[in-house]
Formats: sequence, structure tokens, C-alpha cells
Amino acid sequence: MSNNITGDDINALVTFLGHGNPILTQSRQVEAFEEEWSEWLGVKHSVFVNSGASANLLTIAALKHIVGDGEVIVPTLTWVSDITAVLHCAMKPVFVDIDPRTLGMDLSQVLKKITSATKAVFITHILGYNAITQDFVEELRARKVPLIEDVCESHGATMAGRKLGTFGWVSNFSFYYAHHLSTIEGGMVCTDDDNFYEIIRMLRSHGMTREAKSAGVRQRYAEEYPDLHPNFIFAYPAWNVRSTELNAVIGRSQLKRLDANNKKRIANLKLFLDNLNPEIYFTDFETEGSCNYAFTLVLKNRDDQLRDAIMEALANAGIEFRRGTSGGGNQLRQPYLRKLLANDEAQEYPKIDHVHFYGFYIGNYPDLETDNVLRLCRLLNEVGRGQEKS
Repeated sequence: MSNNITGDDINALVTFLGHGNPILTQSRQVEAFEEEWSEWLGVKHSVFVNSGASANLLTIAALKHIVGDGEVIVPTLTWVSDITAVLHCAMKPVFVDIDPRTLGMDLSQVLKKITSATKAVFITHILGYNAITQDFVEELRARKVPLIEDVCESHGATMAGRKLGTFGWVSNFSFYYAHHLSTIEGGMVCTDDDNFYEIIRMLRSHGMTREAKSAGVRQRYAEEYPDLHPNFIFAYPAWNVRSTELNAVIGRSQLKRLDANNKKRIANLKLFLDNLNPEIYFTDFETEGSCNYAFTLVLKNRDDQLRDAIMEALANAGIEFRRGTSGGGNQLRQPYLRKLLANDEAQEYPKIDHVHFYGFYIGNYPDLETDNVLRLCRLLNEVGRGQEKS
């Protein structure tokens, strides 16, 4: 992997710190970053927080405040915080298997598992692939089931030319380390819903009503609670997950080159998949509109020897990788869920289990050289052929 913070980003910080006596906690730079991100994405509102995990948590908390208790349909392949946000808010996660071509949720299973208790579908666009279809979005809308998009790993990916993160009721982004855009640590909650936006702003900062953007919201609480000082009315039992001006400065700097960097990542993935041996590795991913910050490597068949040989070869070559692809593979195999679910429930989802045991991801970043991508493919193909001969 490669650190996504450049000299230009550091210089932007130095310039910011060198002018006067700047405020360092959440202030004008955060607001400017939110506005610029909203414009880039194509949404009405964005709220900058300290991580993608915090974006997940605030989103599910706001969902519960608006629609009440119930079930949230979640992926088996995702980052842990999507599911733990549901658990922390005392809602029930309902799991589905994956679609191997997108690594996202099997949409047919999602529709089958919707019940009167379903409060939302929380879908993850895995490692840059689009996990939804227009028909699916319209079906959820017809059933009045909110769609939450986790786009933490897929900045700039599209469906029908429109950016992911603009199809759902709300979307979440992460700006961690090697993601498409990094603020070192950081995340964003995005929505077109004015009410949801105001709740998220309050949840971000202790539940304080003074954080609401709308003067009408602040006035309503002040009039309803005249015994309280209007600057210290806590409407929700919330958290402090604010970010800082420093993170926002880096984000604004990175946003200027995000589209150009994404083009390089897209080209890198195509080169990678085009040069892998399709007899050994699964290469038939749905790449239309994808924008990947990692190469997805999945064995076509269950083969423990080949898997182990790949890991040894990559390690010996100094190539960083993650087995299980996004988030450590099948979340149902993780201790935090095994304590809550039946021990054999993880085995009920065979497609994610295959990725769990026979899938990897390898870093894809803008300054990755073409020769190195081709060298990686040659290495993987040679390992695969060697195992076939043995």
C-alpha cells in the first residue's frame, strides 16, 4: 500500500498554520470542505466527522431516532463498523450473501429478506465496485425502505454515469490512509434530506442543538425548553466525533486531484484483470463504473495449496496483501458476531465464505507503475501454473 498524503498536502497545512493564529478545531475549513465535497459528489448536505466508522454510527443512530427500532439488512462482506453501528444502536442486523461479480450484497436475497420490521438496507460498495442497480433502487423506493450507501471504499465509482453515494437516503465515506481521498483520519455523512442533516450535525457534537444549521430548529428547541440556556440544550444522547481544521485542509487539498487519481486507479484495475489468468483467478467482476483502490484477487476454485503458495510468494516478493478482501472476510466468522449468532451461521453463506478463504486484495494507488502491475500478474500466473503442474 502507499500513503496517500503528498507534499502538496503538507504544504497546504504549512500555509494554513503560517497565517495568523488559526482556529484548529472544527471551524471554517471543515465547513468549506463539506461544501466542496457536496458539490463534487452531487448532494445537498455533507457532515465531516473523525472517521468512516463514526459516519456509520451517526447514520444508524439518526435512522433509529427517525424510524424507531427494527432490523437493518447488512452485508456479510463489509467493514466491521457497518454492523457494529447497528448493534450499538440496539437494532438487529439481518445478513445476506454476496454477489461474486460485485462483492456487494446479493440483491435478490436482500429483497427476499425485507419484512415489516426492516428499517433500512445498508449496502456496501466493496473496494470500488458498484453494488446496486437502478431496478433495485426503484424497488426499495416502491417498498418505502430507505437505502443507506457505504461508499467508504468507492469514492468516484458510478452507476449510469452518476456517482455512488447519491442514490440512497444517506451515504457514508471514509478518508482513511490509502483510500481514494485521505484526511489521515476522517469520514463524511451525505444526504439530500434536510431533517436528517440537522440531526447528524447535532449527533456529531454531543447532541447540542446549537450545532443545527437551521435557525428554526435552534429556535424550536429554545422555545420548548425555556429553562435551559439555548447554547447548552442537548437534544440527543450523542457523542463528540468532530474532526479538525487540519484534517479538512488536507481533504480540500486532496479533492483537487481526486478525479485525476481515480482515472489512474481505474486504468490500473483494468490492466490487472486483463493480465490475470482467467482459468485460475476470477476476473469476471462487474467493472462498469468501478473505481478501485485495491486489486481484487479471488481464486476460481477452492484450493488450499494454491492459496498458501500465493501468500508465500507475495510475502517473499514484499507485496502487501489482505486475505479475505474487504474487512477481514466473512464478518459472521468474527468473534464479536460469533458471540451473538449460532456457531454454524457463517457457513450458511457459501459465496462470501469462498472469498473469505480464497480471496485477497492488493493495494492499487495512483503512482503504482504499469511495469509493477504487470510484474504482479506474472508472479500470480506463475504461482498458479506451478501449482497446476504439481
